[in-house]
Parts: sequence; C-alpha cells; structure tokens
Amino acid sequence: QVQLVESGGGLVQAGGSLRLSCAASGLAFGVYTMAWFRQAPGKERELVATISKGGSSNYPDSVKGRFTISRDNAKNTVYLQMNNLKPEDTAVYYCAANYYGSVYATSISDYEYWGQGTQVTVSS
Repeated sequence: QVQLVESGGGLVQAGGSLRLSCAASGLAFGVYTMAWFRQAPGKERELVATISKGGSSNYPDSVKGRFTISRDNAKNTVYLQMNNLKPEDTAVYYCAANYYGSVYATSISDYEYWGQGTQVTVSS
C-alpha cells in the first residue's frame, strides 16, 4: 500500500533551520506532484510548498524565500528545507501526493495520499 513517512521535525530556535524528508513507497513517485502542508493548533491545514514531477515549485507568500522544496525521484523522497524559521511556523507538517497534479494545486482535496505528520516547534 502507499506510505508517506515524514521525518526531520523537532525543536529549533527562531532564525534556525530544519530539513524535513518524506519517503514514499507503494506508488509511482515520479508522476506525482508532491506537497508539504502544515497545521497549527486550532487552525486549518495550509499549503506550504508544492513540486511537480518535472521539478517546478510553488510557494505561498508566507514562506517564499525561506522554504525550499526539492525531490529526488531516484530515492522516492521529497524534502523541505526551512530557513529563518519563525515561531509562527510552529505546526505539524504533512507530506502529500497528487497523481499527475498541477504544481498550483493548493486544496487539501487535490491530494490522494498523506503522511502521518512531523512536529516542528520554533521557540522565540
């Protein structure tokens, strides 16, 4: 079956960096648009970054210039490099997969598969 397994979360001070990884199995990784979402307590899940099967990426303004999404199709893995972290970045971060999806797919309902999430906490 399809599995998306996130790792790399943790506690970091404001201004610090973290790199999240999402290892995928059970799917043809190379034809999926991959994304990272996050959900803070009491808030809706929101898109953080997307990357198409061809490597094009898209970000909301809230993280543009600080976060970078990348993928290694040989390893079936997608990454999220997060720099200059802020306390408002604190959330559970989820990896998601969208079959032949658009890099501009921003809705939760666009994504068929989800990981279990990894906690990122940024202290001030």
